[in-house]
Amino acid sequence: MTGGSGDSGGSGGGQRDDRGLAEDGTIAREGSLGRVPTAFRPLVDAVRTRTSALFGADRLHSAYLYGSIPRGTAVPGVSDLDLLLALRREPTGADRADAEALGAGLDRDFPVVDGAGVLVYGAATLLGPLERHDLGFFVACLCTPLIGDDLARELPRYRPSRLLARETNGDLALALPRWRERLAADPDEEERRRLVRGISRRLVRTGFTLVMPDWNGWTSDLARSAEVFAARYPARADQMRLAAAAARTPTPDPAVLALLVTDLAPWLAAEYTAVHGAKAPRP
Repeated sequence: MTGGSGDSGGSGGGQRDDRGLAEDGTIAREGSLGRVPTAFRPLVDAVRTRTSALFGADRLHSAYLYGSIPRGTAVPGVSDLDLLLALRREPTGADRADAEALGAGLDRDFPVVDGAGVLVYGAATLLGPLERHDLGFFVACLCTPLIGDDLARELPRYRPSRLLARETNGDLALALPRWRERLAADPDEEERRRLVRGISRRLVRTGFTLVMPDWNGWTSDLARSAEVFAARYPARADQMRLAAAAARTPTPDPAVLALLVTDLAPWLAAEYTAVHGAKAPRP
């Protein structure tokens, strides 16, 4: 069964307000197939066809788009494709290899996107109690159904709470050693660009969820996220605005990468833990 517009299940009821909330104060689902820009619709059709053909009903429970394409903000030739696959069992190495091949083929065949990432999880993991306020929230509020039965129908409605903040981004400190190692390895220009893009996105999203409960809303817009953060932490406002800009237009400037990894990230990780605590450990 092909997914609908993504307005059911854990998204809450009614229209979204300016802070991304439904009428009942829960976080509204942010994307829908109806918002996909015209230039990306052939790609979305191909995603549906290729995913179904490759994984089949015996393996695939459901598939979801997320990111700028279903939010309607994607820019041709600049934005990437983000896809989540929920399998009927926990993924194997072969499943992950197929997911990687699926993404590579879509990226190769559709110049409208600059890169394609495919996440793959077992449906039981996405619905499990450990992931209820992380991957479960991700599916229910940030993902748009494309194929199969929407898992959001089995998930709760979510509010901008400290629990949600802790479980979505309370593990930033775990990423710091890996980032420092990659910085110390003297990456080339292209690698610096990739690092800046990924690290900046992570830091802006973490900065936003740090203040999300007090702001009482949700946004995935990076520029707005930085401004919401800046209102609460003006001393770090310029750094977060720089991260938001670098997330959209990555720079290979080593000084920017060093600032993110050695200054903003450690401070943000410590502040996050102090305010919300650490994310529950994963196996």
